[in-house]
Amino acid sequence: MSQTLDAPTALDAPPARPVPRLLSAAGIAAGPLFLAAGVAQGLTREGFDFTRNALSQLSLGALGWIQVAVFLLTGLLVIGSAIAVRRTLRGTPGGTWAPRLLVAFGTSFLVAGVFSADPGAGFPAGAPEERVTSLSAHGTVHLLAGTAGYLALCAAFLVLARHFTVRGQRGWALASRLVPVGVLAGFAASATSVAAFTAGAGLGLLGLSAVTARLTLPARK
Repeated sequence: MSQTLDAPTALDAPPARPVPRLLSAAGIAAGPLFLAAGVAQGLTREGFDFTRNALSQLSLGALGWIQVAVFLLTGLLVIGSAIAVRRTLRGTPGGTWAPRLLVAFGTSFLVAGVFSADPGAGFPAGAPEERVTSLSAHGTVHLLAGTAGYLALCAAFLVLARHFTVRGQRGWALASRLVPVGVLAGFAASATSVAAFTAGAGLGLLGLSAVTARLTLPARK
């Protein structure tokens, strides 16, 4: 008598551990919190112009501590999202690298909060009207942290695209491939349009919130 053993597949992975609601909420809230805080400050702080100034520059000036706190809180929330995603995807495609890449993304916000952007384009008050062309040491660290962080986020989306593909969730798989395109396009246009840069960064953050909600919230029956 012969016995046939079925080869394990990705769908045979052990069931994911329940994700605490606080972790799920943290990941979902990270993007909207950062963007809402940035818009609110940009509309109320003298001299700030969304067409000329990046949200990172809100860390400068007398009220810069607010944006510093927003950077640090967002970083912690994104890391919370990484933990939630790790628990959800345990033993499945993307379950190893997606959380690691999201931790890198969250860490980039912590670094960006500690090392501020350079003044320029008329902000804060008294800064040169020209855009920043020569970076200081802390401005360089800020820029490198943001660049590395968003590249990690784009990579995380591509990893998650494979996860959604394996599960036949074609719409989410497609969205997870398109978001990095939008983010990188916005960054590529940053040399001529600060607004495009902000839009690309915002797309990445909101995309992360949407994916976190899809992965970590209980499915409706």
